[in-house]
Amino acid sequence: MDKVKTKPTEEKLKPKLFSVMKNYSKEQFVKDVVSGIIVAIIALPLSIALALASGVGPEQGLYTAIVAGFIVSFLGGSRVQIAGPTAAFATIVAGIVAAEGMDGLIISTVMAGIIMIIMGLCRFGALIKYIPGTITSGFTFGIAVTILIGQIKDFLGLTFQNAPVETLDKVAEVFRCIGTINVQALLIGILSLAILILWPKKLEKIPASLIAVIICSAIVKLTDINVNTIGDLYEISSRPPQFVLPEVTFARVKALVPNAFTIAILAAIESLLSCVVSDGMIGSRHRSNMEIIAQGTANIASALFGGIPATGAIARTAANVKNGGRTPVAGMVHSIVVLAILLILMPYASLIPMPTIAAILFVVAYNMSGWRNIVYTAKTAPKSDIMVLFVTLIFTVVFDLVVAIGVGMVLAAILFMKRMADVTEAHAWVDVDDEDTDPDNILLKKIPQNTRVFEINGPMFFAAHDKFKYMLDDEDIDVLVIRMRNVPAVDAAGVETLANIVKRCEKHNVKVVFSHVNEQPAHAMEKAGLTAKIGKENFCSHIDTALIRAEEIEKEIKKK
Repeated sequence: MDKVKTKPTEEKLKPKLFSVMKNYSKEQFVKDVVSGIIVAIIALPLSIALALASGVGPEQGLYTAIVAGFIVSFLGGSRVQIAGPTAAFATIVAGIVAAEGMDGLIISTVMAGIIMIIMGLCRFGALIKYIPGTITSGFTFGIAVTILIGQIKDFLGLTFQNAPVETLDKVAEVFRCIGTINVQALLIGILSLAILILWPKKLEKIPASLIAVIICSAIVKLTDINVNTIGDLYEISSRPPQFVLPEVTFARVKALVPNAFTIAILAAIESLLSCVVSDGMIGSRHRSNMEIIAQGTANIASALFGGIPATGAIARTAANVKNGGRTPVAGMVHSIVVLAILLILMPYASLIPMPTIAAILFVVAYNMSGWRNIVYTAKTAPKSDIMVLFVTLIFTVVFDLVVAIGVGMVLAAILFMKRMADVTEAHAWVDVDDEDTDPDNILLKKIPQNTRVFEINGPMFFAAHDKFKYMLDDEDIDVLVIRMRNVPAVDAAGVETLANIVKRCEKHNVKVVFSHVNEQPAHAMEKAGLTAKIGKENFCSHIDTALIRAEEIEKEIKKK
């Protein structure tokens, strides 16, 4: 009897917290509390560093971790998501603050939160997949470059004559003022960087950023060397988050709409990306629409209580999982611990050297850059995907994220339409007595006992890659035949999907045979190294030869 495939049920708009509490145990509560404390210690220096990179005071970063972090855990659609300030927003926030002031940032973030809530209620969570991975990789790397360039001044202890906002202007100012380099600041920066790189190799449990902050703050304080600290440049406040209401006018709201959409789209992408990563780590499934609603609510609250835009933080979420956190309770504990640190220990933040903050942000920029993915895409992806990636990257650095995403999406759409036009063909079908006249109909073929045949119809591209995940649902087989006669084209995401299917088959000792792979997909698979990995003998020109090859593999397995 054939299995009947049913449509998946519509995703619930229900916070994960309310679902997991049904079977919550004391043992898990202890693990969540321990994980929450560890993540709070990790979040402390990162939140301060990211706030300073965003052009606001250090306490604004902590307000964001406290308010947004708690709300996202309480209302979110993920079991383990940790929210707070992230590097993705640093350059955007800095630009808004420089041009519009804190009131402009608050209005933009509140509007972004409203947009995200509407997106979630309209069930737009699944639409995020229509933003190609090449655009995400491009602007992420571009943001990493802008963060790195923005921290050169403090790392070298330079004295700028001007206060540039644009990235290229900052590069020019660095070269103009290179003669003002402070050797003592540079040494503190190098020491901080060494601790951040080497410490995790010895004691991963204790955050390297915290060790760097403690050691370098102590050195600067005890030796009284000429190095700028946070206290030299900013007023430190240990007040808890206070409600702030900006002056709102229709003209201002209208002018800030583009900034609001930028924050909303980036927050949604970053949060759902973090959810996908954490799902893979704990074998769970997030609720994307509920997560977007929670992120929207969190951003509204963060802005109104003195914070900055927030989103899911992949590194902190991963740390939560690694330390035993499995429910939203861990994220709520993390926010409460950050609040306690703010109230009790915040005055000591004035001692943190600026070169140490710069070194922390260097490491953040490196970790977020995804340079390995950039190199892999440049080597294996079609030229059109590579073009989209690098155009988005360059526009992010030279202009800003709004322009970069807009240009990237338009370019990706145009190139995709060209690709589809190049492979589209029209041909006449002849009906004879309403009978199936296709001699290659799979229903007319004899399939070996432990072999499964799947036929893919249509192009494999970024918006359709998740349709092929079910291919190895039945793992009790020896051979998987993938028929691709109706696949005219694949992009980078399609090749990656095929690579993941092959990898999963290898894990379960299932051999893969391809039938009738067209020219463009064959070239893309060869360029990515899939042809060599699978073996040319397992690429057959016709379904009949593919089934004969499957039979041969079955016989070889039985002999063993």
